[in-house]
Amino acid sequence: MDRWEIGGVRVSRVIELETASIGSFVLPDAVAENVKARDWLRPHFADAEGNMIMSIHALIVETGGRRIIVDTCLGNDKQRPIPDWNMRKGPFLQDLAAAGFPRESIDTVVCTHLHVDHVGWNTMLVDGHWVPTFPNARYLIGRSEWEYWSQEEDGQFGEIMGDSVRPVVEAGLVDLVEPGLEITPEARLIPTPGHTPGHMSVFLSSKGKEAVITGDLIHHPVQCSDPDWASAFDFDPGQARKTRREFLERYADTEVRVIGTHFASPTIGRIVRNGESWRFLP
Repeated sequence: MDRWEIGGVRVSRVIELETASIGSFVLPDAVAENVKARDWLRPHFADAEGNMIMSIHALIVETGGRRIIVDTCLGNDKQRPIPDWNMRKGPFLQDLAAAGFPRESIDTVVCTHLHVDHVGWNTMLVDGHWVPTFPNARYLIGRSEWEYWSQEEDGQFGEIMGDSVRPVVEAGLVDLVEPGLEITPEARLIPTPGHTPGHMSVFLSSKGKEAVITGDLIHHPVQCSDPDWASAFDFDPGQARKTRREFLERYADTEVRVIGTHFASPTIGRIVRNGESWRFLP
């Protein structure tokens, strides 16, 4: 577990899965030779063979007495087409509790978007039924995100809506929200569309310090130097590129810290200019 202070806000990272693999699964341009050519990625974000190192983790934000979990990873017991994701029996909930966050203590769940690796622990399997993992929490889902995905049939990654989203809606725990929502005076949702129709990120501001939890507006630090590398799973690649470039322009060479939702350790850093492009500096 990693833990950082943003002014008076504390952010903790609990990892479900961290892997080094061929990056072109997520970013088609991230073939091994392209990744190897960007030597600044090593050793944290790529290995010597050109594999991208990525993480699936949850971020827990403690602010104003609140405990907010941002994105809930993959989950256990769910049928998925990717071997490492399929019918998992991982210790995520035990790791969460060991970090000081038993599931009953979480009061807010933020879903930056409704993709498979961001909603999995919304629910857990109990006696053959999907029940909310965080029974004392309100689940915050973007209204436009819900309106889009709730009309779509589950696809290549399994019954995502059926096993990870609709059960918390049916339990009456979901608030459909708009970008700009102030969760607390120190944490608010900001619009970062493109990867999905209603994608949002989380902006933190406390005691003169600021940070952004990205969600999937940037999947990997290589997209700082190559912001036009679109994700294979972008809903609107053109909008995603525009959002990413605006983000990099806005925060480059500032003290705003960036916490990447899929960035491997050390995960947190700053955006710095590098000629006509940018880099992520841990």
